[in-house]
Amino acid sequence: MLNLTENEKRDIVRYIEEGKELPEKYRFLLFEGKKQVELLWNGKSDEVTNVVLPFQTIEHVDEPRSEVPKELQLSLFDESGRQQKGWTNKLIWGDNKHILSSLKHGPMREEIEKQGGIKLIYIDPPFDVGADFTMDVQIGDQSLEKKPNVLEQLAYRDTWGLGQDSFLSMIYERLILMRDLLADDGSIFVHCDWRVNSSLRLILDDIFKKDNFLSEIKWCYQDIGGRDTGYFKRKSDSILHYKKSDSFIFNTQRGRISDSTYKRYATYFDENDQITYKSLKENQPGVFNSLKGHPENLEQVWLDANKGAPMNDWWVDISPLKGHFEESNDYPTQKPKKLLDRIIKSSSNEGDIVADFFVGSGTSSAVAEELNRKWIVSDIGKFSVHTTRKRMLGVQRSMKEEGKDYRAFEILNLGKYQAQHFVKEYENLREEDAAKNLHKKINNLLD
Repeated sequence: MLNLTENEKRDIVRYIEEGKELPEKYRFLLFEGKKQVELLWNGKSDEVTNVVLPFQTIEHVDEPRSEVPKELQLSLFDESGRQQKGWTNKLIWGDNKHILSSLKHGPMREEIEKQGGIKLIYIDPPFDVGADFTMDVQIGDQSLEKKPNVLEQLAYRDTWGLGQDSFLSMIYERLILMRDLLADDGSIFVHCDWRVNSSLRLILDDIFKKDNFLSEIKWCYQDIGGRDTGYFKRKSDSILHYKKSDSFIFNTQRGRISDSTYKRYATYFDENDQITYKSLKENQPGVFNSLKGHPENLEQVWLDANKGAPMNDWWVDISPLKGHFEESNDYPTQKPKKLLDRIIKSSSNEGDIVADFFVGSGTSSAVAEELNRKWIVSDIGKFSVHTTRKRMLGVQRSMKEEGKDYRAFEILNLGKYQAQHFVKEYENLREEDAAKNLHKKINNLLD
């Protein structure tokens, strides 16, 4: 006999009558099949929002092309790279939970599917426990402290109000929505560090299934000097890579082989890349004897040496942003372009849609544009959206000057609908406080 209280029995009957999925806690009470390993935390829930809010267009950004006469508008791109029709990239301001749900269940889903679906998702969520969206912004010679707006304050409470428990609840629901949006041949990269990587690995195993785990990439920083920490210094981030199915896209990326290996192979070839058997016989008689009559073996080695060796999951050749001064937008969590370049090239092809729902400074959208990918990016921070907008304008202008095609992008938000939804979600707050702040929230969102 199941050991259920009368309240639990009534709840189960009610869920069944209403056709709703049973909450997670009843799975252990009612069914034999249990997960061998599962991450549990306070507030964990399998409930995932299915709200659909209308996207509102704030701006259609195509400034570098505004000077082009209309008579040149003849095809998808005119001779200056101007887009005439087809997919428009999307920069969305708002809570990515509502954005993901609206993309999944709303009319834009059909537009995404017509483009083949989202092939790659990269996210760099706020894994710095206690981060509160406050940041120093450099304006000219002055450094100003940028305070979070109301929307960001609510997001902060949603993310870190209960410490790591609320972060895990926040990211769990969003990762489920991302999985459902991802194309069957797509994959996801989740960027994190020592604070949450062990928890995120278990969550991703749960959502994407552990058999779909591909790599835990270690992005290692160079470090010179610095203070003694009293333990081995933490100088790497983890990037967790999962596929959605066995048909995932992967393009092998190659890295530079060591100088000693390159020089050793180079001694066997002349200036025309032809094998000099005299050099080979003198330097490596054993190799010479084994390859006589089969020079193509060594030629392949030479070709591989020139192309580089296939990349492993230990990335030591990409410096953090302080090594890329020309890229810096003074955004605290900005990542170098080379990092996103490698990820986007490896797991998408030209013309594919890539997405980043914690876009920050816009590195992912900038690299995607330069690599001829379509993109959808979002962030809850108004400063992030402004930074990304400005950065993408620079990318457009640079590509126009180089005579390359580029796409227009539109800035969208969920406007007052999102503000009203936030108030509803936080209805456990005192009613008078919610009513008093509603008008302020809506004005803040629409500024």
